[in-house]
Amino acid sequence: MKMLRLPRSKVQVGTPLPWSVRDAQGWLLLSRGHMVESEHQLDMLLQRGAYVDAEEVRAVARANAPEGPKAFVPPPNIFALWDQTTINLKKMLDSAGHPGDFAEQVAQFARHLSELLDYNPDIGIYRCVRQDNAQHFYYGYTHAVHSAVLCILLARHLQWPQARMLSLAKAALTMNLSILDLQGQMAAQDVPMKDKQRAAIHAHPAQCVERLEQLGVTDIDWLQAVAQHHERPDGTGYPLGSTEVCELAIALRVADVFMAKISPRVVREALSPQEAVRQLYVEDQGGPLSTAVIKELGIHPPGDFVRLASGELAIVVQRTANARAPIVASITDTAGHPVAHTVRRDTAQAEFAIQATASDKAMLKRLPPERLFGFSLAPPPAR
Repeated sequence: MKMLRLPRSKVQVGTPLPWSVRDAQGWLLLSRGHMVESEHQLDMLLQRGAYVDAEEVRAVARANAPEGPKAFVPPPNIFALWDQTTINLKKMLDSAGHPGDFAEQVAQFARHLSELLDYNPDIGIYRCVRQDNAQHFYYGYTHAVHSAVLCILLARHLQWPQARMLSLAKAALTMNLSILDLQGQMAAQDVPMKDKQRAAIHAHPAQCVERLEQLGVTDIDWLQAVAQHHERPDGTGYPLGSTEVCELAIALRVADVFMAKISPRVVREALSPQEAVRQLYVEDQGGPLSTAVIKELGIHPPGDFVRLASGELAIVVQRTANARAPIVASITDTAGHPVAHTVRRDTAQAEFAIQATASDKAMLKRLPPERLFGFSLAPPPAR
């Protein structure tokens, strides 16, 4: 029996439950047809830990589907859609070869990421931060997706027009088009970068622009951002050492570098989000882009592993207006022992304030996001 955590949004007070509700061990709490009669009762149920059987959810969905010639296929949950992004990006970029089609395919992919973030941006950020099971072979593709996610969040924070945001996201998805496999090799190797690899890295901005133009890309903002995303206004960047760098390229470089720093490699551990932000803030001298990263992610972004004043270990799951006090899901008791179900804590409360980031991450490798965020169906496709 696969159990899915039940979120508040799936329960309507005063309406019969469409499925049975169980605890983390599978013991029945409320049978199908039972009515939750008050918000207080619902609060108590969720605090105890409420779960539903995945098969029962699918069966109810099939029964409620409108009749038609096609069999009903339950929609994937939001986590399954995020899981597919890396694989789908790899398929799209590996099969690129038809000028005219490619630019629209990348645009559709960027819009899809934007829609996933519309549904729940905290889940998108969680996936960027929580990379305990990262597959180094896919590093280039996952890095592209994560960079595009941060680019979309930054563009929205800066209130850029939709078209400008999409140009930045498309640049993030394709900025490393010529070295995607090399990035995977380098993430998996246990020695520093080799001279031949360094030469390929140095050449990739120009090579990517050339390849994009061959594939029919004509968006000047997209092309310029890719061409300049390793340049720096002080002239210390590459490949040209230019001091005239467009705004999109600067934003793309921020996203690229930040996501690289918080991603694990064989040769080094990932930096904490706090250290990566600190380095960015010093380099940017507190400019609008580093400020936007802090505003969008918070001091402790979703996915961060923290120790609370209560002694519990917890995962950040939701940002709040207070960048230092997010909502977390505790995964241990006050003695640090794993618990069967998570409980949400408001770290603005003194007894649950974040004391520090947690370092022992072994218990996170098999922690499904559904346990932290609850069962969540994906939104219907845009029409």
